[in-house]
Amino acid sequence: MQSSFLPQRGHYKSLIVYQKAECIYDVTYMFAHRFLSKGDRTVDQMIQAARSGKQNIAEGCAASSTSRETEIKLYNVAKASLQELLADYEDFLRVRGLCQWELSDPRSIRTRKGCSEHCDSAFYRNSLQNSSEETIANIAITLIHQVDILLHRLIERAKKNFLEEGGIREQMTRHRLEYRKNNPK
Repeated sequence: MQSSFLPQRGHYKSLIVYQKAECIYDVTYMFAHRFLSKGDRTVDQMIQAARSGKQNIAEGCAASSTSRETEIKLYNVAKASLQELLADYEDFLRVRGLCQWELSDPRSIRTRKGCSEHCDSAFYRNSLQNSSEETIANIAITLIHQVDILLHRLIERAKKNFLEEGGIREQMTRHRLEYRKNNPK
C-alpha cells in the first residue's frame, strides 16, 4: 500500500496538455489584440476562454490530491472553455470570408505536425509575429483540437484512478485501518 494516502500532485506545468493550453492562451492574446477592435467584447471573451482552459487544467491537477470529482469537473470546464474559444475562431473565419483549413489541406497537415512538435508558448509568440489572421486562427484551432484530445485522455485517466484507488475518504479509511493493524495498542 502507498506510504501516503494524500500523494502530492499538482505538477501541472510538466503536463503537455497544460503547456499546449498555455500556447493557446498566448496565441489568443496576441490574435485578439492584433486582429480584433479595441472595445470589441470578443477580445475579452476569447482571452478569458483561453485563460479558463489553461487555469482549469492547473486547478484540476492541484485538486486531484483530495478530490477526483473536482479534478474531473475542472478538466471538463477546461474542455468547455476551449470549445467556446474554438467557436469564436470558427466564427471569426466564417464572418470574414476567410478559410478554415480542411483536414486534407496541406497547410492543415503541416500545422498539425508542427503543433504536435511544439509545446513552448515562446515558439508561437515568436514564429507568428508576421502571420496572417487566417493562419493564426487555423493554428489556434489546431491547438484547441489537440488539447481537447489530451483533456479527454486526462479525464479518462482520472476516472480510472478513481475506480482503482477510490476517493480520499476511502483512501483515508484504508490507511487508518492498516495503521491500526500494524500499530496495535
